[in-house]
This record gives sequence, C-alpha cells and structure tokens, in this order.
Amino acid sequence: MDETLNLGKKTFFLYPHSVIQDELIEELLDDEYEVYMLKDHEKALKVLKTFSGSICFINIDEGLKEPEWEEYIQKLMAGPETSSTLVGILSYNSDKGLMQKYLMDLGVQGGYIRLKLGMEESAAIIRKTLEANEARGRRRYVRAICEHDSLSVVNITSLSGSLTGNILDISSVGISCSFQEDPQFNKNTLLKDIQLVLRGARIKTSGVVLGYRDDTVRKYVILFRELAKDGKKKIRKYIYSTLQQSIEVLV
Repeated sequence: MDETLNLGKKTFFLYPHSVIQDELIEELLDDEYEVYMLKDHEKALKVLKTFSGSICFINIDEGLKEPEWEEYIQKLMAGPETSSTLVGILSYNSDKGLMQKYLMDLGVQGGYIRLKLGMEESAAIIRKTLEANEARGRRRYVRAICEHDSLSVVNITSLSGSLTGNILDISSVGISCSFQEDPQFNKNTLLKDIQLVLRGARIKTSGVVLGYRDDTVRKYVILFRELAKDGKKKIRKYIYSTLQQSIEVLV
C-alpha cells in the first residue's frame, strides 16, 4: 500500500487572502482536510521540501511582485526536493494573459483560481482540486498528536470515580489517552460522562472504549458517541491549531 496515499496530503495556503482565512479554512477543516497557512515564501520552501507531494495554493497578489512569483514558482516546480508539490494559483487578477502564463507556459496543475468569481465558486474549485488529487487519502479523519500539551486533558467520571487523563492524540471522532492510575476499562465500556479540556475550550461528550494497547502505560482508545456540532468545531479548531504549531516550529 502507498503510505503517502494512505495518510493523505498536506494542503498549504501561502499568503492566504483574508477571505480564505475567514471562510474557506474552516470549511475545509469540516471536510477533514489537513490544512495549513504559510506566511513567508522562503520558509515555505523549507516546509515543502520536508513534506513532499503536498498541495500548495499560492496567493500571487501578496508577498512578491508578479515577475518574482513567476520565478519563485518555476523554482518550486523544478526543484528536486519540491517538484512533487502540486501548485495552484489564487488571485483577484482575471487577466487572461496572466492566467495563460501560469496554466500553459509554466504548467501549473492546481489551477488558476479567480477569487473575483466569489467565495462559493472558488471554494468549489479548490475542493475539486483536492478531491482529484486524493488529498484525504484513505484517512477519513485528521488527527493531531498532543501528548506533550499540558493544557489539554480528558476528565472522565465513571463507576470508579473521577479520572483525569493525558490526551495522546485526537480526531473529531475520538481520542487515545492514558492515566497515571490505570482505570482498567474493558473493551466496549460505555463512558457516559467525558469532558475534554483543550487549551481552555471545554467539550462534553460520551464515549465507548474501542480497545487499549499496553506500553509503559496502558493507552486507551475512546470513540465519541454523542458530540454536538459546536463540540466538533472546537475539536477541529484545536487540531488545526496544534498541527499549525507543528509546522511553525520547523521554520
């Protein structure tokens, strides 16, 4: 199995327009795409070298002058460590000559998305590009590793009392976690009272113990059963923030 396909592809927005930041990012998170923002074109090269086969939508209205963007994108597409990046262009400039240069002359495969068409149509084009390039891979849900985040915990009230656990990783459908004192949950144990604390955001839910694995400390996998829409949004926001921080430490 192609492991890259299995894990999906990271999607980057370089110098994203405010409309992308305010509207589209949240929609793509809701669709379980792994999305990041980059705000420095030189640092972006380092990130794209690290994560080959990524997708990068570049706002050519900001950061560099247009001829400089042409040179930058040529370098990006030709570089041995970045040539696997699928590049798309975002711009309010609808000049047909400019579009032809990027699509035909440079061979940009991610499209030239004219934001003047409106956010709804632009978002639809971006989604089609992500779907066509299997950005989600075989992965259904984006997961963030957060075992070193001391500000995020899980509180569980069960027959054995109140427990506070360390969240090891999280997706919009569940968590893996560990406890200082093992509660010895059995598989399929119903946990009716779960509270997630994610850097101050509190989410109430219930869950079922899917299973566990024994390591130095026993690690439990819990699937959420009842999770309100606003709870999912808070979790996805936390996942996005955690993943974004993991990218920023690279540069």
